Amino acid sequence: MTPYIKTAKDYAEAVAAGEISACRWVQMACRRQLDDLTRFKGKASPYRFNPVLADGKGKAYRPAENLCAFIERLPHVKGPLASELISLEPWQVFILTTVFGWVKPDGKRRFRRSYIEVPRGNAKSTLSSALALYMLAADGEGGAEVYSLATTRDQARIVFGDAQTMARRSAGFRSRFAVNVGAHNMHVLATGSKFEALSAEGSTLDGLNIHFGCVDELHAHKTRTVYDVVETGTGKRDNSLLWVITTAGSNRAGICYEVRTFVTKLLDGVFEDDSQFGIIYGLDDGDAWDTESALIKANPNWGISVRPEILGPLQAKAMQLPSAINNFKTKHLNEWVNADTAWMDMRAWDACADSGLDLDTFEGQPCWIGLDLASKTDIAALMLVFQHPDIADAYAVFGKYYLPEDTVSAASNSQYPGWMRTGRLTVTPGNVIDFSWIEADLMDMASRFGVQAVAFDPFQATQLSTRMLSEGLPMIEVRPTVLNFSEPMKTLEALVLQKKLVHDGDPVLAWMVSNVVAHLDAKDNIYPRKERPENKIDGIVALIMALARAFLPGDAVILGADYELMLL
Repeated sequence: MTPYIKTAKDYAEAVAAGEISACRWVQMACRRQLDDLTRFKGKASPYRFNPVLADGKGKAYRPAENLCAFIERLPHVKGPLASELISLEPWQVFILTTVFGWVKPDGKRRFRRSYIEVPRGNAKSTLSSALALYMLAADGEGGAEVYSLATTRDQARIVFGDAQTMARRSAGFRSRFAVNVGAHNMHVLATGSKFEALSAEGSTLDGLNIHFGCVDELHAHKTRTVYDVVETGTGKRDNSLLWVITTAGSNRAGICYEVRTFVTKLLDGVFEDDSQFGIIYGLDDGDAWDTESALIKANPNWGISVRPEILGPLQAKAMQLPSAINNFKTKHLNEWVNADTAWMDMRAWDACADSGLDLDTFEGQPCWIGLDLASKTDIAALMLVFQHPDIADAYAVFGKYYLPEDTVSAASNSQYPGWMRTGRLTVTPGNVIDFSWIEADLMDMASRFGVQAVAFDPFQATQLSTRMLSEGLPMIEVRPTVLNFSEPMKTLEALVLQKKLVHDGDPVLAWMVSNVVAHLDAKDNIYPRKERPENKIDGIVALIMALARAFLPGDAVILGADYELMLL
């Protein structure tokens, strides 16, 4: 066993055995590799690990060893280690040898996409920059197109700029591979290869034929444009690699969380995809974030590039200032949080999911419905609330959501099309929501369930409520005021913390609850807001209204117009 492979295997075994503190996603990534080493053996195997290959000149090499040795001949370019040669840490060796060590019988890479999520300060850019230089000059690809891509020019140039400095400080690298370093690109004339920084900000990204596409900080991408361009561009070659390395973020409707969710399901064994590598550093549910052990667990470069004397005071500050907690958790513990002054504990929310919850099993049961209507850009939400049959004093909730097709086509939310395909989002023709679809669903629900009340905001709902009243539905007006919303909202939070609000893992509702910001007034009343227009909360508004009726049975109209709430 060669030295780098031994380092990687020792790391994987130590993580899997619990000897190295790591979250379950890191443990599962390590177990996946260890299982693959056992599973893929023999001549009939579709993959081989780190075999001896021959380069274009007939020289023998092992791909994983070759890459690691290459990177350790490049210098650091920032911080106290600047100008010293890179020394790869075991976790980095594990990632690199896993991604590059597995090859098909024809010598082409098994993994074509890699997703690495790790907190800030763990030398992400250094690793990506060194890897980009390898893919430019040493991967044996003729006419290699290597790109650092982002939504802005400044972000795209971070990885490229570090690689540029590495190359300028490495005369041996430039001489060995005949690399020319320019102000805006690097190229190898002998092979026709190039390395550039590109952004969606003024660049034409279509038509790229990408050998290596590095997407840095994917969580900051508001649209899926760059990721989709790289994924499509790498598909034109047979040995390309899409390399994503990012910290966590707050946008659960963005492309980063979509890819992250795919990776977690892959690691969880929900499905198989031998072309995707993924590893996510962070904490586990129930871990206390305000301890040094949490910092060690989430940061694989603890004590190296992540300095205890720097991170410790930042943690102490977050412990004293609640407004700093979410930023600290996201940047330094790699935890996906909601809005900056968030309302809901998303771990508690996720713990309330029951994938076996089925609306059909509630046929004939009492039901309370909340309805928050919209016309164009906002989502119209219809929430159903039932008393849970198996958990005392608990509720089961289901949601339906509506948008016009023109909004889905034009929106920057990358999840809308996927939610439409899976039936989570109902898309009506045209550029405004067709309320007749909602009316039809209400009539269907009235025929299936014992509807006790349909709570609705009178804004935009006058005609619909009149028609539904004529059909016999118990329409109850609930104005969006602090007086009407505060107690149901507090109770909703309490139900979640007690695991007495059960949902089916609805991703639309999870996104919406993560967007809710709770504002507290002088009388300790709370009400829901959103920080940005694109952060929809309509489903939570409808759920609060439905729960208000479930808590206060009867048919009296709730008014409370003294405190009007803006939910635009």
